[in-house]
Amino acid sequence: MPEQPNIVYFHVDNLGMGELGCYGGGILRGADTARADAFAAESLKLSHFVVEPQCTPTRSALMTGRYPIRSGNHTIALGGNGGGIVAWERTMGDILSEAGYATACFGKWHIGAEDGRWPTDHGFDEWYGPARTYDECLWPDDPWYDGDRDGYSYMYDGTKAGGVRTTDQQLTVKLKGQMDGEYDRRAKDFMQRSVDADKPFYLYHNHSLMHFPMEVRDEFKGKSINGNWGDSLLMLDHDFGSILDALTELGIEDNTIVVFAGDNGAEDHLAGRGTAGFFDGSYFSSAEGGIRTPCLIRWPGKVTPRESNDMVHVTDMFPTLLRWAGCEVPDDRIIDGIDQREFFSGEAPESNRDGCMVWLNEELHAVKWSQFKINFKRQQHFHDPEIPLGFARITNLLEDPKEREAVNQTWVRWWVMQHAYRFIQEFDESVKTEELIPAGAPIDFVPTRT
Repeated sequence: MPEQPNIVYFHVDNLGMGELGCYGGGILRGADTARADAFAAESLKLSHFVVEPQCTPTRSALMTGRYPIRSGNHTIALGGNGGGIVAWERTMGDILSEAGYATACFGKWHIGAEDGRWPTDHGFDEWYGPARTYDECLWPDDPWYDGDRDGYSYMYDGTKAGGVRTTDQQLTVKLKGQMDGEYDRRAKDFMQRSVDADKPFYLYHNHSLMHFPMEVRDEFKGKSINGNWGDSLLMLDHDFGSILDALTELGIEDNTIVVFAGDNGAEDHLAGRGTAGFFDGSYFSSAEGGIRTPCLIRWPGKVTPRESNDMVHVTDMFPTLLRWAGCEVPDDRIIDGIDQREFFSGEAPESNRDGCMVWLNEELHAVKWSQFKINFKRQQHFHDPEIPLGFARITNLLEDPKEREAVNQTWVRWWVMQHAYRFIQEFDESVKTEELIPAGAPIDFVPTRT
């Protein structure tokens, strides 16, 4: 067995804080998420895991350890849009592959949809998934859509050695319900091959749920008491359990780091409306419900099972997982992630992070520090208007987790502002030393450093 730990990052799409039983959902959402709940009891359960408000920014932050505003990936890429990470970026896949890891990405990548930007161009040995995102499966049913005029969306399949090819699988609603079964099959085959080759592996498994439309395989239809949504929770829970079972069957669960985490907050469409549970808001917003998502981390004997409300940012996964794998973190660029190994293991009682910045697209909406949130702009749900604030709004999230009170008349907490400005000033200084990569930058763009 390899000395380096295997890594499974099970990435869930649009997972609100109120969906899983271990976070206050489960049967309250009409579906018993028994496998995820049991896994939580064996894991570090983070209740203050901060991600970006959209798919693309979070995935960019995870892969590079950098705020997506730096990488030009602060906004999702829609059909026909260019952009994505440039060749200069060093991803977790790049670094682990160079360290001898077998690497695979299954499911949504969403940080580049052309040669030079695919997962297989950034360290992954193999990939299967859609070019962008899952709602494109609705295109063929739209009466105004003309594929010959407007373009088609397909599944892609590729390897580092052979390149990426377009399959003959057009992205449809029916396929949306079936593709996670294919991800599962490929993931198990990849893990088996890696074990047979005595190689450590990195499996980046991107499940399609809980992204609308809510489609499931036939065996899950009607199995919950909450329609398609509850059925989807049951299928998500089953599929995660299937990966855990495979680790057990391969005899490698004790040497495998498993992270179960969402990419952003809850869905906000009537076709599939999620819930932020204890918090309020949805994805595509700067509310806590848009930027907090479940995160569970298990490494038997190395990560102490417990729950923590200490802040961890998605960029922190980059240096932490790389260091656990025995890899060096790039020192030739700005890395925003913080090594959390001591905190995750339980050796340190608190997180190494005391705050972070919150962007929505390229606009700075807020700074989080400790239990406080300092908003300069506000947007609570996806389809709400963005509201510039005349004065910064300071919220103590322990007192007002749903961010309902515009002004706290009991205390005048302007002293909190100094901490917000500290983060802003540090970021502004960093931009002077390394320019931001503009959205849509060509693949060969290299940021100027001074």
